[in-house]
Amino acid sequence: MVCALWVSVVHTIGKRSSVQAATPPAPNTLSLLQTVPGIGNILRLVLLYASHDIQRFPSGQDVVSSCRLVKCAKESAGKRYGTSGAKIGNAYLKWAFSEAAVLFLRDNPAGQKYLTKLENTHGQGKAVTLLAQKLARAVYYMLTRHTAFDLHKFLHA
Repeated sequence: MVCALWVSVVHTIGKRSSVQAATPPAPNTLSLLQTVPGIGNILRLVLLYASHDIQRFPSGQDVVSSCRLVKCAKESAGKRYGTSGAKIGNAYLKWAFSEAAVLFLRDNPAGQKYLTKLENTHGQGKAVTLLAQKLARAVYYMLTRHTAFDLHKFLHA
């Protein structure tokens, strides 16, 4: 069902865009993303279409940076001058992982407890962003290692 949905979405995007439509991902990739709480059919398709091939990222840090989930440092000669580049990265990936972080907390008491711990340390707004960053890293390692999502490892790592 999801593969058929993928083909119809890619076909529609291909009609509206001059960019050639991408080939559908491996069915294993779709099933791996389904194991993450908070990532449904639409978010899976957005993540797969916007990230293209996950192997193009050398590390989890590059994925988080590409998703606009961290701020770029502006520095020269070892001196920091604040942040810059608020629009560097993929806006669709930022939306998808931010939405996944919020949906991850729904009906997930362990996730809510983890968020409370983050809120006590960093504040409410930053805590959700940190959760989205952690989800992005987890998805990267899941897809590169071809393993399912492990909630216990996610919350206690």
